[in-house]
Amino acid sequence: MPHDETFFITGFPGFIADRLLERLAPSNSNFILLVQPALLDRARTKVAEIAGRTGRSTADFRFVEGDISVPALGLNEIDQQVVRAETTRVFHLAAFYDLAVPHDLALKINVEGTKNVNALARTLPRLRHYHHVSTCYVAGKREGSILETELLHNAGFRNFYEESKYLSELEVEALKVDLPVTIHRPAVVCGDSKTGETVKYDGVYFLIFYLLRWPGGLSMMNIGNSEVCLNLVPVDYVVDAMSALAFDNDAIGKTLQLADPRPLTTHQLFNAITKSINGSRSRMTAPRSWVKFLLMLPPSPKITGLPHHAVPYFFVKQTYDTTNAGVLLKRHGIHCPSFESYVGKIVEFAEANPKIA
Repeated sequence: MPHDETFFITGFPGFIADRLLERLAPSNSNFILLVQPALLDRARTKVAEIAGRTGRSTADFRFVEGDISVPALGLNEIDQQVVRAETTRVFHLAAFYDLAVPHDLALKINVEGTKNVNALARTLPRLRHYHHVSTCYVAGKREGSILETELLHNAGFRNFYEESKYLSELEVEALKVDLPVTIHRPAVVCGDSKTGETVKYDGVYFLIFYLLRWPGGLSMMNIGNSEVCLNLVPVDYVVDAMSALAFDNDAIGKTLQLADPRPLTTHQLFNAITKSINGSRSRMTAPRSWVKFLLMLPPSPKITGLPHHAVPYFFVKQTYDTTNAGVLLKRHGIHCPSFESYVGKIVEFAEANPKIA
């Protein structure tokens, strides 16, 4: 691997960024990490851990203090000069990942922040590859098969997170004309397939903790359905995919959906989780319309643990085409593991760690 590579990475420290940095560290590249001042101590600790595990020197990792929501990322003049002189590859991961994010904050971080990173990317004379991390949910309320080559639509969105990520991807898509860009769209990211580790409980974890409340009783009535899939990908698959494509020129100009090509329906998902918890399967299935109605009642979140803003995601009739991602990743020996192969790990972790700091 070339020794004249320097990655500029936003979103560190973070759930995906931490793991991506550790996967990239053995490449002998150098790293410039954009870190918010309040997270600097945590970033130093994390880098020391990564350096120790990968045999790298902490001197190979440079911190620059800043914020993507500020023009020029809030970098001082010296840091701007260093970033422009050394950066060859960019990974833009920083974003506000929350389905309940307020409108103004979503626009400030996800949209304006991406515009600011794009502006910096345009000034990098040695840029060889710009990786932007988006989401499959830029599809908003669209239904049916979502292709990797599709973006524009007027179907609307369920929340400001989806809308802001859509608007930010539009900005990066426009850069493909001038810069070597790859857009990564992960599906719903859950814990590590080998350890179960995660740093945030959302998505499928709402269902896991619902069933853990009363495994014997709640597992009998399946609240999923056979019409809708919830596309889940473990974090290690997402990181393996992005790190493998970090130096892959065939990925330039493409949008890649990092999704499970064979996702489970929510009915199958329910049974996979109950089998992992107590070895049983559901005996009855609640009507889909009843489930959706009951979950949206005011007292439901306190009873089920499922917040209202998450309910629509268990009823979204979307599937994500992974043709382009599949072709590229097959060359690197990477494929998405089935949910059944790692559900036990994420359930074990959730049960052992009911609260995460």
